Amino acid sequence: MNKAIYKLLAKLNKALLPSYSKQRLDLSKASKLQMALIGWRYLITTKALD
Repeated sequence: MNKAIYKLLAKLNKALLPSYSKQRLDLSKASKLQMALIGWRYLITTKALD
């Protein structure tokens, strides 16, 4: 995919999805949905930075 698309998705993630690091979420106690959102944000952020 195009890098511009990943940058747009990263901005949407930041605006719409919750930030679990600010909420001090313990990863060992995170639900499957929370882990999926963390993984999604990580994937999009790393691809936007490459």
